[in-house]
Amino acid sequence: MKTWFITGGTPGGFGPLYAEAALDQGDQVAVTARRPAELREWAEAYGDRVLVLELDVTDAQQVRAAVKSAEERFGGIDVLVNNAGRGWFGSIEGAPDETIRRTFDLNLFAVVDVVRAVLPGMRARGGGWIVNMSSVAGLVSAQGFGYYSAAKFAVEGLSETLRLEVEPFGVRVLVVEPGATRTKAFAGFQDQPVNEVVDAYVPMVESVKAAFVDHNGKQEGDPVRGVRAVISAMNAPVPPRRIVLGNSGYDVVTAMHENALVELRANEKLSRSTDF
Repeated sequence: MKTWFITGGTPGGFGPLYAEAALDQGDQVAVTARRPAELREWAEAYGDRVLVLELDVTDAQQVRAAVKSAEERFGGIDVLVNNAGRGWFGSIEGAPDETIRRTFDLNLFAVVDVVRAVLPGMRARGGGWIVNMSSVAGLVSAQGFGYYSAAKFAVEGLSETLRLEVEPFGVRVLVVEPGATRTKAFAGFQDQPVNEVVDAYVPMVESVKAAFVDHNGKQEGDPVRGVRAVISAMNAPVPPRRIVLGNSGYDVVTAMHENALVELRANEKLSRSTDF
């Protein structure tokens, strides 16, 4: 029986689906949420195999306390799923400073804090999985969502180095890059104001917001199938370093890599001319 520690347990998102998949295979889970009361009724059906913890992942002290509680309850954490995160609209030039900092605090620095809190136990036991939820936007930038993309790009780079550093201790790292998935992630965009400090970008940001709002409930990705794909990847004889979820996401990422390779090769002579 494995123990999972899952952040971002808000109903309607990936968090509870990861928890249910783990429970269905006989494991036990610690699930965190800002509003744990929303999970209590769901958790009751699983008895002692579920621990619901209140957690604001941007509070490093709370992170350490939550990890300690999970370890004391279950004896250790085998699988960490860094799922908490969200984005805010805004142009690169015109997004408010507060929005920029909040985006990185939640989507990057919170990931760092949770990883650093869980890793000592994993190293001591000689194994574990870290699953970092990134996004297709962590590989292909999204206009009007540039700081979210930047934070997810950083999660990608962080995960690459982390993988190399923890491999000698038996700890493995998987990055998950969902495309548009039918969770409740888009539901809050309707009431999210456009707070641009540069008026020239307001029409662009408003059009991006409108596209997200219109797409809510129509996302092509099935989150249940997505979680199953992640678990299949973890159980593969040779687990991948990353997995893209969804047809549209796969197509966008494949095109990005192919185009980048064409451009790289087109400039090969120039690139190779810069050595001594």
